Formats: sequence, C-alpha cells, structure tokens
Amino acid sequence: MLLSDIAIFIAFWILIAATLQLPKGLQSLVQKSAADWLLDICGLIIQGIVIPALQIGLLYQGLHRLIPTAENCLSLSPFAAFFISTVLVDYGYYWNHRWLHTFGWPLHKVHHTVTQLDILGSSRNSLWTSFFILYLWVHTLMLYLLKDPTGYLWGISLTAMLDLWRHSRLGPNPKGTLYRLLSPWLILPQDHAQHHSQHHSGNFGANLKLWDHIHHTAIDKVSFPKKLGVATNLSFWQKLFYPFEAL
Repeated sequence: MLLSDIAIFIAFWILIAATLQLPKGLQSLVQKSAADWLLDICGLIIQGIVIPALQIGLLYQGLHRLIPTAENCLSLSPFAAFFISTVLVDYGYYWNHRWLHTFGWPLHKVHHTVTQLDILGSSRNSLWTSFFILYLWVHTLMLYLLKDPTGYLWGISLTAMLDLWRHSRLGPNPKGTLYRLLSPWLILPQDHAQHHSQHHSGNFGANLKLWDHIHHTAIDKVSFPKKLGVATNLSFWQKLFYPFEAL
C-alpha cells in the first residue's frame, strides 16, 4: 500500500474517533437508518476499492492501447504535479460539481439525501455517479502520463482527506485562530454544510473557496445550518442503482 493511501486510512479513523467525541456524536451514528448505513458503506466500497481497481486495471490498460507512447512521457517536479492535482483539477471539479447540480442532478441527488454530516456520508452516491465525476478520468490520465506521479498522488490524498473532513461536523471554532487562517481560502465543514442545505445555491468548490468567490457562488456563513438534505421518493434500490424519479 502506498504511503498516500495509508495517510487517507489513518485520517479516516482519526476523523471517526474525533466525531465520536462530539456531543451526540455516537448518538448521531447510531440513529442512522439501516438503508443510510448501506448506502454509505456501498459508496465507500465503490470509491475506496472499485474505482481505484478500475483505474489501475481497465482504464490504465485502455490508455496503454490507445496511446502507448505517451506512458510516463510527462516529466514534472513533485511540486508542480501536486499543484495540478490540488488546484487545477480542483477548478475542473468546481465546474463538474455545478453540472451535477443542473443537468446531472438526478445522478448527484442521492448524495444530498444526507441529513446529518458525518464522514461516512462523503461517499453516498448511486453506483454510477463516480463515472460522471472528472476525478476518475483525469487522475487516471495524469498517473499514466507522469514519469514520477508521487506529487500528484499526494495531491489526490490531500483532496480525499479534505473531502472526509468537510463532510464532518469538525469545523474549527469561528472565533479561533485556525478558523481565521483557513476560512479565507479553504472549504471548511461549515461551508460544505451550507452547500448541503442549499443544494443549488453555492459552495461548489472542493478544496478551495477561490472558485466560488470568482464566480459569485460563495455562501459565507460561520455556523452550521440547522437542516440538511433534500426530500426524495426514491427507494433504497433506486438510490443505489437508478436514481431517476418519474415525472
């Protein structure tokens, strides 16, 4: 296992432990329905096992057949590769995310059925949603092209860890120094919670707030909203396999 994968694994369990220390942290997890637990666990399996296996296997081999001479052709410093992964790809994801809230909303709606923030819900999606998120395709291509993918892999890991964190209730105290340092530029749990309460309104960025401020989609509030989630008539199996409601 790569060190970057180990870092994500450790971050996951640190965040779980920290969540359990919150007031009603354990209670909030216990109160989740069996269907929500299954959706979240299936999502974790898809994102944590199936998608990486697909990237390493089918997609990587497909690139090898289509553009065999391009493998390992791109020589970048680890810093440059890290920058591409955490900043440039993040901007691409901003627009990908906005698309998911318009034309792609049926595919993304399942994610917004989360009614409480916990890191398990970060992966809640239908089984097909990951195929419409650019990470699968861009990351595979970049890892194929890069001669040394170390910096890019650490960028992927940082984005994954931030994704887990921003789906938690572990946001920094708005009156504290950490909040003042991070809030101008980083999407915090409070910011992403606003996104989950107003799913068409804003805070579409993943890592950086810059894109929302540039495109006037930022929702700057320091507190967590009281209510999250969207209503849906989808059954559990529809959420998992076919998240389209009849007109």
